[in-house]
Amino acid sequence: MIDVKKILDEGITLKTSGSTGVPKAIFQNPTKIRASNVIAREVQKINAKSKILTVCSLQHAGGLLAQTLPGLEVGACVEIVPFNAFRWPEQVTTFTHTHLTPKHIELLRKTKSWGRLDLSHLRITCGSDVVTSTMIKESLEQGAIFTVNWGMTEVGPCAINKTFYPGDRIPFYQDYFFIGSEIHCDYKLIDSCLIVKGDICVYDGWFNTGDIVVCKEGNFFFGGRK
Repeated sequence: MIDVKKILDEGITLKTSGSTGVPKAIFQNPTKIRASNVIAREVQKINAKSKILTVCSLQHAGGLLAQTLPGLEVGACVEIVPFNAFRWPEQVTTFTHTHLTPKHIELLRKTKSWGRLDLSHLRITCGSDVVTSTMIKESLEQGAIFTVNWGMTEVGPCAINKTFYPGDRIPFYQDYFFIGSEIHCDYKLIDSCLIVKGDICVYDGWFNTGDIVVCKEGNFFFGGRK
């Protein structure tokens, strides 16, 4: 049971995933959470009529802040279940939104049903690790609306993103990974490191993400972490 009012009024501490370093606990203050919820709904077109399938851990930002809390705040239907690559195709048929990690998509791609799925009813948001062009392309081919998203427990989750529709071209730059063209916080690049600030960041001042990012023709690409 998620106490939405308590989280919005008092904040909550979430764990980092540990995918790029030692896991740690980060407090999400109410101001940051409310600002993040607004952006998350705007980016993903979440409203009271949305139906969200949550398969990520609520102890992490991706599980709680990407879609779950933004949806619950406005009365959307949210169902929380453990991820299972074989059950997901059947579970998601009546939903409008879901958030997957790249690991989830890799597991789905290994199932026999992946290439035959009709995802035309679904918005998929994917982040927390490197999202490959193949993941985006195959999801679009099956009809999904796909939002590639960059964020951290400290900022976001919807900090830099781009929503693709079937038929859209995926930007490419060398061996970097595309992370978006729409940015929802103040930013600067110093020695190729992404530095951010804003209401959706847990810190008041500038925060050095440690992520190597380049911007080419208005598109942001990720090249690893310093």
